[in-house]
Amino acid sequence: MADSGMAETLLEIDGIETCYGLSQVLFGMTLSIKSGEMVALMGRNGMGKTTTIRSIMGLTPARGGTIRFAGEQVRGLPSYKIAKLGIGLVPEGRQIFPNLTVRENLVAAAGNRLGASNPWTLDKIHALFPRLAERGTNMGVTLSGGEQQMLAIGRALMTNPRLLILDEATEGLAPLIRDEIWSCLSMLKGQGQSVLVIDKNVENLAKIADRHYIIERGKAVWSGTSEQLVAEPDLQHRYLGI
Repeated sequence: MADSGMAETLLEIDGIETCYGLSQVLFGMTLSIKSGEMVALMGRNGMGKTTTIRSIMGLTPARGGTIRFAGEQVRGLPSYKIAKLGIGLVPEGRQIFPNLTVRENLVAAAGNRLGASNPWTLDKIHALFPRLAERGTNMGVTLSGGEQQMLAIGRALMTNPRLLILDEATEGLAPLIRDEIWSCLSMLKGQGQSVLVIDKNVENLAKIADRHYIIERGKAVWSGTSEQLVAEPDLQHRYLGI
């Protein structure tokens, strides 16, 4: 599947169609991520970004098209099997366990199913987000939004995923926390972690993502590199302006 000398394609979705009941949201959505690549998915609210993620994860199964992960066709598989293949999701709204402590949230998800040579541990997560070490015995429900987002990222990393997906990475967070999330993502990319990120901050995405997809009414209407995105400011007005 991989071209010689090029990174293998880790995730490939092609022509997926997804509905909620009778209402169709995705109309042939297509996107790919190579191993070690950070890809951004952008678009206005209601255009299908979260539905794309839910389709990848099998949470809202796609009715047509193909979804391949690490060379395996995953469309139609139950969500837990897709996650086990090595996808870590940081969902919109974070969805941490409110009645578990910070430490329990992290340990509950821990696993190195794919045999990573240098797996994530509690200590490494604490080094990444020192605040989680300080809050280790606090219940999830008592954390601020920013701390919950750090915990959700830490929890996903503890599964040692081949692909990390973040839906609304910095939405609604204080500026300082946002900066911390962006520097975390930049560091993860430097370590070769494959990432799919949804966010509205074009400036930050353009700094760290390799490639971008813009989704409009359920399909990708533009894709290109950070350089191409920055070079075409009208794109942002046309597809991303509020």
